[in-house]
Amino acid sequence: MTKRVAKSTAKRKKVRQEWPLVVYIWAMSLGLLGYLIVGRFVLASRPHPVHWAAGVVGVVLGVPVGWLWYRWRGDVL
Repeated sequence: MTKRVAKSTAKRKKVRQEWPLVVYIWAMSLGLLGYLIVGRFVLASRPHPVHWAAGVVGVVLGVPVGWLWYRWRGDVL
């Protein structure tokens, strides 16, 4: 008689966790501030793609800031 061993990995479902809301808020906020303040006012004499690059840099910096905020203060909801 053979024993059947249930695989514990087969029963487990992969639970995908979404990013907290505060990360999205920080990313969007710093992206907009980067585009509007840095891109439009500070770099006004530069070509237009530099404005978009300033917004992208703001979003990229906003993600780690949002995670730090989440670890420190928790989510906004």
